[in-house]
Amino acid sequence: MENFVFSLNVTLPIFVIILIGGFLKRVGLLTDGFTTVADKFVFKVALPVQLFQDIAIMDIRSDFSGKFVLFCMVATTFMFAACWGLGWFFLKDKSMVGAFAQGAARGSAAILGIAFVKNIYGSSGMTPMMIVTAVPLFNIYSVIILSVSSAGGKFSADVLKTTLKGIITNPIILGILAGMLWSLLKLPWPTLISRSVGYLANTATPLALLVLGATFRGQEALQKIGPTIAATFLKLVGIPALIFPAAIAMGFRGSELVAIMIMLASPTTVTCYIMAKNLKGDATLSASIVMAATLLSSFTLTFWVFIIKSLNYI
Repeated sequence: MENFVFSLNVTLPIFVIILIGGFLKRVGLLTDGFTTVADKFVFKVALPVQLFQDIAIMDIRSDFSGKFVLFCMVATTFMFAACWGLGWFFLKDKSMVGAFAQGAARGSAAILGIAFVKNIYGSSGMTPMMIVTAVPLFNIYSVIILSVSSAGGKFSADVLKTTLKGIITNPIILGILAGMLWSLLKLPWPTLISRSVGYLANTATPLALLVLGATFRGQEALQKIGPTIAATFLKLVGIPALIFPAAIAMGFRGSELVAIMIMLASPTTVTCYIMAKNLKGDATLSASIVMAATLLSSFTLTFWVFIIKSLNYI
């Protein structure tokens, strides 16, 4: 019951802020001009700063585990490849493939991960190492599938050039790399920097959620209910059920297994919507998946915690 209440306290406020964004748009307090500018601000400033802060304050060297890092890399690659393949094979409208694959594979590891593990263990455990391993790949793979999807699935020299440019210049990826460099060099983190960075970082999630709610198109989303349900099922149930046994068989237990659970089974992050909109993906489908996964994840995350705890793996 404690984990269920915690899950509700983490995920339902996110859903509430999305609904508030929709309400404020309806009453005219949020305009199209505001949401356009806010989208760019979140993508180019707030989210990169947030991820920079999350990673810069970690002690990457002390948490390093080659076996754990390799598993997270392989599992992340498999998730994206499998979801991309399924989307390409089953979706008739290929313009939805990028948003579908990203939404089905990319969880809220950085935002939800440390809080969830601390609730169980009292410390962040191996979650920081999972974040610095998986989150950069989340963003790189998302740029690739969204770029290829927006090009109609055709992979030419021009698409390759555009994709590589998108990876190299992506503000979120640059923020992650800057954070990793800061952590590895053990640079000082004085109060002036921490507070300034913190003020900017704290705007990322609420502003992104408000914009998502303000720009959400319910009627358009209903026309894409099939892909939404499929992506949500893969994100919360299908992928964890497929990869958890491998993690257990490899001997991961305790905080390592919980970190892997967050990587696999956490709800689709709002970053999916921001990136889809900025990289000309299907923003409506992305928003729909974020909302559905967020609403249902309180139940599914609690289910996974119950299962692995009942088996004495945590």
